Amino acid sequence: MLKEFKEFAMKGNVLDMAIGIIIGAAFGRIVSSAVSDILMPPIGLLLGKVNFSNLYLNLSGGQYASFADAKAAGAATINYGLFINAVIDFVIVAFVIFLMVRQINRLKRQPAPAPAEPTTKNCPFCATEIPIKANRCPHCTSELRAQHL
Repeated sequence: MLKEFKEFAMKGNVLDMAIGIIIGAAFGRIVSSAVSDILMPPIGLLLGKVNFSNLYLNLSGGQYASFADAKAAGAATINYGLFINAVIDFVIVAFVIFLMVRQINRLKRQPAPAPAEPTTKNCPFCATEIPIKANRCPHCTSELRAQHL
């Protein structure tokens, strides 16, 4: 069983998938940081100095100055600001993956076109190339029957 597992783990598809997951996780962290640290602050400033990570709905009934205070107090909250950040992260990652797949599909080798149907044949009497639908050879004037071809 150990030998079978080793063969399975060493297959190209499994290794490719593992590498893709590791790179995808690292890329996801980069995008999350870009969204929360670079993209959202200017958007929040344009929308009236809003910090999206501090947007929450308090379900506990108490008053808290920030999301961090509510979290420290153990208050039940709906963190819709963090959800907005996660949605923007997802959209960016999905768009980048779309662009990558699109580019990879363009680079894939196109299948060879199917061979075209023949349009000519050789006369069995004079070996001259003639149209496939010809009943008589225009060069040697031999009558072409189905038995000759």
